[in-house]
Amino acid sequence: MFVVLKKRNIMLAAACVLLVAVLTAAVGASGSAGVFFGVSSRKIPVYCVERGEDEEKVVALTFDAAWGADKTQGIMDLLTEYDAGGTFFLVGFWLDKYPDMARKIAEAGFEIGNHSANHLNMPKLNDETMRAEISSVNARIEELAGVRPTYFRAPYGDYSDRLMTAVEKEGMVGVQWSIDTLDWKGLSAAEIAERVVPKAESGDIILFHNNSDHVLDALPLVLLGLKNRGFKFVGLSELVATEDFTVDHTGRQHKNA
Repeated sequence: MFVVLKKRNIMLAAACVLLVAVLTAAVGASGSAGVFFGVSSRKIPVYCVERGEDEEKVVALTFDAAWGADKTQGIMDLLTEYDAGGTFFLVGFWLDKYPDMARKIAEAGFEIGNHSANHLNMPKLNDETMRAEISSVNARIEELAGVRPTYFRAPYGDYSDRLMTAVEKEGMVGVQWSIDTLDWKGLSAAEIAERVVPKAESGDIILFHNNSDHVLDALPLVLLGLKNRGFKFVGLSELVATEDFTVDHTGRQHKNA
């Protein structure tokens, strides 16, 4: 009996040592990714950013541009009037149709993000096509505006581990949103403002579309309402870290000490 118990204890100890070795190797191979029994955590884009109570209250206003451009100048004028930063996520075919507007966005001091070349469902693409959808827009924006995008937003908000890996290989950060105005559904200005102003928290990323029906009517309500709540409006570069960070399972980015 003593021999049998001792043998079992030895086997259990050996199994524990082997498990620790496997997990350690997996962590080393995957960097900061969480690992559970050798399986890496899903890669998640940034939906919002953790902010401390002693930090300034900020939100990032973002505008996806895929169809139409006649309201874009009006958006920029309003942002300027309220001393607000903003980030425009541009699609490749939009850039081809409105190159001068892309230049104006950059010249006005607003940030530009990458929203893919053709606004496709990216996770369904093969790796080569997926990478080209990102890199071609980076090159085009750099050609037109003299800046290379740091942030990528997936069309329709659809992402996968493969897509996130492709974004990382381009030296970029994937960014989604924590508040969706649903302006593309034709909501009224008051309805849009109600979706944003009472709910916003510091570190939120807010999604608009540059040519939605009531964006020019809704934006002043959002800007004034949030300003009265003590918020400042920043570009993504002032909010979202590009290195030394982690993203939890909810999509909240935490900057490492």
